[in-house]
Amino acid sequence: MKKRILGNSGLEVSALGMGVMNLSFGTGKAVEASEGIKIIRAAVEKGITFFDTAQAYGPYVNEKLLGEALVPFRTNVIIATKFGFKLEDGAITGADSRPENIRAVAEASLKSLKTDYIDLFYQHRVDPNVPIEEVAGTLKDLIYEGKILHYGLSEAGASTIRKAHAVHPVTAVQNQYSIWTREPEAEVIPVCEELGIGFVPWGPLGTGFLSGEIDQHTTFDSATDLRANFPRFTKEAIKANMPVVDMLRVIAGKKNATPVRIALAWLLAQKPWIVPIPGMTNLKHMEDNIKSVDLELTTEDLEYIDDQLSAINIQGARLDDGLLSMSDH
Repeated sequence: MKKRILGNSGLEVSALGMGVMNLSFGTGKAVEASEGIKIIRAAVEKGITFFDTAQAYGPYVNEKLLGEALVPFRTNVIIATKFGFKLEDGAITGADSRPENIRAVAEASLKSLKTDYIDLFYQHRVDPNVPIEEVAGTLKDLIYEGKILHYGLSEAGASTIRKAHAVHPVTAVQNQYSIWTREPEAEVIPVCEELGIGFVPWGPLGTGFLSGEIDQHTTFDSATDLRANFPRFTKEAIKANMPVVDMLRVIAGKKNATPVRIALAWLLAQKPWIVPIPGMTNLKHMEDNIKSVDLELTTEDLEYIDDQLSAINIQGARLDDGLLSMSDH
């Protein structure tokens, strides 16, 4: 597995990370814990060293799964988790990045992950009620205390990134980014480049759409799948957006690859400090994802993709109104 360094931080990770969320929550029923552990450990054996989870996935259920799986490999892997929500009776009830809550979540996450340090601690969503300078100051203190080694921001805008970075260097920004969700290119990725911050795309496969395994007949269970409420996953939007997948299939045919590999290779080709974290819930998908790291897209391939995308009007918002309202960009 090739390696990449997140910006100027010196934090080296596998060129492709693993989003662990879907093993417990988000896009369908949770897998059995024993199966989840098996999948995570298989990723380690295949060279993945960068694993992403969060307090909110469960809550804490996903962290506990990851912690258990990585106990034998702890010194060889990079664990990223996230804080930033208020929990009441085990349910998320809003943003909370007050210093005391950041510290409380850090302690709870250390316990869940069975570790004495967190490699990368993200603010999951920007809290409009707490100045980002105060958040960054608390994280700076946690770094000095050795509880965390690096910090990052998720779904943050350019101005917020600058303000936080001025207090203590931001190691990584994790925003949604893929071939069909390119908003970070306008301001966030240029700011990351300017300041030497790594960029970690979540949803790099369009929360599954770019795999080519979803069509207008696909149904999403509103009880277990967040996409049931995403405007981009209505039957009408899926039908309207299929030209994106058709384009990926054309390139995949020329490269003897799959749409998944093309979509991930496209992200890897954008900047050398971009590290996608696709969700991986089975070994077949994992192997396909990993092959993207060695797939080279030529300048002509990238130009073809841009030309094709410019003629496609992506339909539907990327998230539901509730989740979009918590994004800072």
